[in-house]
Amino acid sequence: MSSLLRPASLADAPVITELLNAVDVIEIGRGETDLHSVEADLKHPEADLERDSWLAFDGDRLVAYGLLWDESEGERIDVDHYVLPEHQPAGQRILDAIEARALEKARENGAERAVVHLHLNVAPTLDTALIQARGWSVVRRYHVLRRPLDPAEDLPPAVPAGVRVRSCEAEADRVRVHELYQAGFAEHFDFQPRAYGPWLHDVDAERLDWSLVWIVSTDDLGDVGFLLARDDRDAMGWIRSIGVLRQARGRGLGGFLLRHAFAAFAARGRDAVGLGVDTANGTGAPELYARNGLGVHYAVDTWETVLG
Repeated sequence: MSSLLRPASLADAPVITELLNAVDVIEIGRGETDLHSVEADLKHPEADLERDSWLAFDGDRLVAYGLLWDESEGERIDVDHYVLPEHQPAGQRILDAIEARALEKARENGAERAVVHLHLNVAPTLDTALIQARGWSVVRRYHVLRRPLDPAEDLPPAVPAGVRVRSCEAEADRVRVHELYQAGFAEHFDFQPRAYGPWLHDVDAERLDWSLVWIVSTDDLGDVGFLLARDDRDAMGWIRSIGVLRQARGRGLGGFLLRHAFAAFAARGRDAVGLGVDTANGTGAPELYARNGLGVHYAVDTWETVLG
């Protein structure tokens, strides 16, 4: 079946959101994509929509979508790809465009090859046999976790002795969270260092309620950890990232920050909270989350191909 292929624009955000929610329903049972999240993706500072986005239509219906962005300024390129199950040829056309542009972009960066990463649900609408035949393979698995909330049970935790926690309405504290994020995640798989300005875009700072971003400090070490949460998802409250510096791990600070966030969301009337975790994370995060009541909602694989 032939399809029209063209670049996306910000005005396409509603129809893209509709497509992503149709994919969500098939993959996880309900739509969980918000319009503002799609708009933030389309505004990505490292994506030139004319060259780095693709929409495939069957008549007036959007059936596939792709987006490419480059945070590494080297060989590492990130992409998104969504397709309705009955429109695999349209998805293939977008994959052709994605791969060609990824290699072009990496070479513009001075790299000889492109290492491309794509996140897909473990049972995606994209026929994975098609990308395996193109040389893609799974290199990592992530779990999206979910925990129900109860305002009667999820009360603010007691602050441990010698520990302080503060929210980040002040600009200086926002800068500090960025520093802690860069330090805390430097050892993580696929981490890309980000300056403050680009990082603000990454966390969609324009929409972020900074009262849901906290820094934890100790008397002996100073600022050692943070939790960045957001309350603008319809499906659930969301913990985007949490980190404790290596020298402060083992003191229960991660669990304290989680319970602090659970209480904040419960007080706001949210009935659930979620977050994502690398299943191969070596810091003990998966075990920490399990101890604090977070269970698997669905799983996502990182697929990789090397071009060039």
